[in-house]
Amino acid sequence: MRWDSLFNDLEAQFSAERSLEKESEITERARVELAGIELVDRLRAAGAARLKVVLSSGTALLGSISHLGNEWLVLDEGARQWVIPSSSIVSYQGVGRLAMRATPRFRQPLGLATALRALARDRAPVVVHLRSQATEGLEVRGVIDRVGRDHFDIAVVQEGEVRRIGNVASVVTVPFGALVAVSSASGPEL
Repeated sequence: MRWDSLFNDLEAQFSAERSLEKESEITERARVELAGIELVDRLRAAGAARLKVVLSSGTALLGSISHLGNEWLVLDEGARQWVIPSSSIVSYQGVGRLAMRATPRFRQPLGLATALRALARDRAPVVVHLRSQATEGLEVRGVIDRVGRDHFDIAVVQEGEVRRIGNVASVVTVPFGALVAVSSASGPEL
């Protein structure tokens, strides 16, 4: 009968409309969820993936993230490790699309000062890479002595010397805003 085809047609139209509404709702929810994803969540999900990280100095590094703070990360590049403030990173390549939120235990990741204090406590020889207007950034080699709230001191010692009072050639104070990265290496390649 004609009524049957009319009602079947109306049902098909309503079904198609509900399907479109559902698809639209799913798309909108995905957009809202994507808008809440932070870069640190994507970096956390990258795990041990090799990333290309370009610094504000123009230096390109290739390595994997071993530690991630709220304003810094540690990139392992072979034997060399880099502590890099997030503000010094211009771009990442190879991050991927996945995201992983922090577990409740790690809601407040450690700040940059905490990472630098760990290096100071270990008396690790480092190369401090600083922002500069010149085409090549400045480097200071030595041992991180003290770390304040927004700055740190690096004791400059002769290459191969251990940081002792008599071996300190000078002390350089670096504001966090001037820091591009801190790199360390095992062995003589520092």
